[in-house]
Amino acid sequence: MAKKSKDARVQVIMECTEHKTSGMPGTSRYITTKNKKNSPDRLELKKYNPILKKMTVHREIK
Repeated sequence: MAKKSKDARVQVIMECTEHKTSGMPGTSRYITTKNKKNSPDRLELKKYNPILKKMTVHREIK
């Protein structure tokens, strides 16, 4: 059997940056995984916000 190595991939929560400033109720969040060895800083991805009905920047939250 192979030895189990440390998990480099962790689950992260992405939250919309535009939605917080718009003042509308609710939040747009996505769950994804990232390799913390290759990208130690916070992720920023363009994802669809169903409340604002457009593509917005989602940033990793802790």
